[in-house]
Amino acid sequence: MKALVQRVTHASVRVDDTVVGETEGGLLIFVGAGRDDVVKVDGENQEPGDKRAAALADKVANLRIFPDSAGRSNLSLLDTGGSALVISQFTLYADCRRGRRPSFTDAADPAQAEALVEEFRSALERLGVPTAAGRFGAHMTVSLVNDGPYTVLLDGETLAGPRRRASVRGSGATSGRSREE
Repeated sequence: MKALVQRVTHASVRVDDTVVGETEGGLLIFVGAGRDDVVKVDGENQEPGDKRAAALADKVANLRIFPDSAGRSNLSLLDTGGSALVISQFTLYADCRRGRRPSFTDAADPAQAEALVEEFRSALERLGVPTAAGRFGAHMTVSLVNDGPYTVLLDGETLAGPRRRASVRGSGATSGRSREE
């Protein structure tokens, strides 16, 4: 799963000129499900997708991207009491490596994607984040006032992997200078 997280002062989504969801301060979250994300549909499939959705929701809810009293990004959505507007976005899985038209073969099929996006939204709710949502599969018009702007792309597959080691900066190895200079 992937999530494009935007800190907003306001965001809303319309379907057929009717507002179906909005937030007044918090996060606008575009969520995409990949074909490798499996979710239980009609009791037949396995459940790793449910766990991935819950883990991604936990990461989003606790992501420290809101300013504290000193203006530093030290507070999470849970700390601020903000809300989230969740929009399904299969285009996060666009593959633009070949040709001029994106391919979406890596996106989950609609039934699985809808279940995963709903599980992500439900997981946010269970964590205490008030949520609103767009309408799956509908043509939506999204409006937002980006705060910062502050936008973060989270890839569930990358988040589940080991953390890369940071390179040592200022060691003098690349600058040709020693620390004593």
